[in-house]
Amino acid sequence: MKRLLIAADIDRSLDARAEADGRFVVTRNPVRTEDELARIVGDAQVLVTRAYNKVSRRVLDAAPNLELIAQGTSGIDNIDADAVRERGIRVLHMPGVNADAVAELVLGFMISLTRTVPCYTREVVRGAWPREDCATRHELHHHRLGIVGLGNVGLRVARLARVFGMDVRAFDPYLSDADFVERNAARAATLDELLASSDILTLHVPLSPETRRIVGARELARLPRGAYVINASRGEVLDQRAALDALAANALAGLALDVFDPEPPEGGFPDDPRLILTPHVGGCTFEVKSDVGGRLFKKIAAFYGS
Repeated sequence: MKRLLIAADIDRSLDARAEADGRFVVTRNPVRTEDELARIVGDAQVLVTRAYNKVSRRVLDAAPNLELIAQGTSGIDNIDADAVRERGIRVLHMPGVNADAVAELVLGFMISLTRTVPCYTREVVRGAWPREDCATRHELHHHRLGIVGLGNVGLRVARLARVFGMDVRAFDPYLSDADFVERNAARAATLDELLASSDILTLHVPLSPETRRIVGARELARLPRGAYVINASRGEVLDQRAALDALAANALAGLALDVFDPEPPEGGFPDDPRLILTPHVGGCTFEVKSDVGGRLFKKIAAFYGS
């Protein structure tokens, strides 16, 4: 019997299917911190995690029998890649599992920013009725959308944006021209080219040494004045301080962040209605959560030969 530890908030369909399979002894103990995970991982052979579980070398040292890490999210930057490789531990994850959910949130951000929804909310709450000032409110139609990273989420954002009549371009150096043709997407040859032609910039890249701070102060300065920036990928791919400074200087017209560096953030955000902050909930929907358990167990079962 394989000892399977569920250390994250995963739908209980995973427990039920693993127990019914007959090959697993299931323990559920969701934790949040690295210390907690190192304390409980013990003799687990299968470890189920989410992106907030830091699977460090120290955690792996505490799990000498670990064979498999099954992560119920698409990104795996929380897992020490070198350490798992050295130990021969296999990592399974779920690319695209939350792509629709994240893409929908990003479209919501676009509409909220360009129509200044947070500002309207604040004004109505305080008793104002600011219907006359329409000059700074915009439709998405014909706006130029720049997408950094045309993977699962970026592609879905592109498709949704085209429904609104947006002019969509993307930068992704890991895709070929044929890939762009297959995705029906216009290609920017360089990041600078994309930045210079984007009214709205949205980031959809995994975190890696190449993408860390891929958009910083220099890149933000390349955007047209009055552009909007959205980050719903990983906090570390955007220089958060530089983006907030650009907003304060009115170089940006709006900023929406669903991810932060670090998480949770340390605070210090301005009380600015042009700023939208959400606590990394892009993939947090009933539909995603209810789908993950069963799909993740299929991957675990396949790893062990069924």
